[in-house]
Amino acid sequence: MDIGVGCQEGQTFSLKEGFTGQIVRSRSTVILDAYSSIERGHIPPTDPRWNCAVIGVPIQWGEQIIGAFIVFSPDPGRVFTPEEARLAELFASHAAIALTNAHLHATASIREREAAVAAERERAVRDIHETVGRSLATLLLSLDEAEKASRLDGGEHAVAPHLSKARTIAHDALTETLRTVLGAGPAALAGRTLEEAIAAELAWVESMCGAATQLTVIGDARTLAPEIAHQAFKIVQEALNNVVIHARATTVRAGVIYDAGAVALVVEDNGQGFDLTAAHGDHAALPSGCLGLHGMTSRAIHLGGDLHIDTTPGWGTKVRATLPDRAPEPEATGQPKWKILIANDHPVISAGLVRLLGIAEPAIQVTAEVSSAEQLCDAFELLRPDVIVLDLDMIHQNTTGVLARIRELDPGVAVVVLTDSPTVEQVRSARQAGVRGFINRRASGDTIARILVAAGKGQALVEGDIFDHLLGASSAEPASAAEAFTAREKEVREMVIRGMADKQIARELGISVKTIEKHVGSILRKTGARNRTMLAGMTGSEPAPAHPWG
Repeated sequence: MDIGVGCQEGQTFSLKEGFTGQIVRSRSTVILDAYSSIERGHIPPTDPRWNCAVIGVPIQWGEQIIGAFIVFSPDPGRVFTPEEARLAELFASHAAIALTNAHLHATASIREREAAVAAERERAVRDIHETVGRSLATLLLSLDEAEKASRLDGGEHAVAPHLSKARTIAHDALTETLRTVLGAGPAALAGRTLEEAIAAELAWVESMCGAATQLTVIGDARTLAPEIAHQAFKIVQEALNNVVIHARATTVRAGVIYDAGAVALVVEDNGQGFDLTAAHGDHAALPSGCLGLHGMTSRAIHLGGDLHIDTTPGWGTKVRATLPDRAPEPEATGQPKWKILIANDHPVISAGLVRLLGIAEPAIQVTAEVSSAEQLCDAFELLRPDVIVLDLDMIHQNTTGVLARIRELDPGVAVVVLTDSPTVEQVRSARQAGVRGFINRRASGDTIARILVAAGKGQALVEGDIFDHLLGASSAEPASAAEAFTAREKEVREMVIRGMADKQIARELGISVKTIEKHVGSILRKTGARNRTMLAGMTGSEPAPAHPWG
């Protein structure tokens, strides 16, 4: 840091030269009685600081050096004292926090913008799906009727009405699609009340499938906020579209119920129903794969309401959405609803999680990604996420102390662990550290999102593969873990227990040291051992002392 005088200002130079390079190489505080003692400095002898004392402190965040704090003495006779060195180190530590916080704030801001773009993209996709999908379904039904009329009668006069109807539907679809792309409300609401628009949709249902329809309005009808009316109509429209396409119903009822501060919308049919969980996942609790049901749920949640689907195969379906009278303020919507902090020292895994969650669940916002326990604590205090996604390996890298500090700040924070095949002992220790869920690294984006949202709600879920793995595991039967070893891992395990170093094992087996390190890591992970000594203790053996060159 130079005030008033630049040293290679705006330039790029190798860290093998200059005072900054010396600080980076030493990774500690450097004090020189005179700058001239540097072999390859950047200040010429004519500079007034040439013979002045200088102190430099690295600005570190975790293990990474992100800057250097350098102070020159005001004159050649002035030297720096140990107390001044401690002050410089204190300044550097505060500078590191300030720089990192600025970076985290910038990252959070970027995430918020990305979330807003994703939400708008989801709205557009949802609206276009409903508009185009519904219109195409109607168009296909009209063309089917035209084909049937052609086969039965064969004359143009029999086909013409159906083709005329199809042409009208296509024109209306084009109009609705353009309004959707431009962000305008549905044409059905233009100059109409919500009840009138729903009545028109019920008439469309009658014309499409011949079902008897009924509209019931309970309570004193009132004018809703435009956003509420828009989303309410789109929910009913999508539900009725599903009735026409899937239900095979003979009776369809719709209701609008005005309550104090809220409006409820009900669509009920006596059709064939379906198995909600088997077909699309539990949409009543967490929307997943089906775009139509997902869209209805997302609309309700976006406004601070909720949506419930009650259906049984052979007994029809009932959809009920409850929305507030007024759209909540942007800051009060809680969108994205769940703020996630990812702690993982593998950038590729963190980036993959961000991508998967962005696709699977727009209601999740990844506020930051950190790579160490130290960064985790500071990032949590700054961003206060709802859920922390933590790699299991970090639990055993003295991270439990960090989690304890985090729980002092927020006892209700949810912690979810990312892992592959944890042992019962590892799960037990993770639970003691306050972990609320476990995710397999090979899990799908939908599964990961479901577990994170469940954790945010206070529920504890274990991803299916991990659950199956734990059911078959037994901490009291080490033989079960041994059965999971490959033939090579069994060889390496025996040699590790005998106290052989990685280099010795590599020479003995004729493979590389890197390969041995991978085998040892896999063995420790499968057994739950934290180190070689613990591995030997699981077998009742005492490891022989390793050779110093290993």
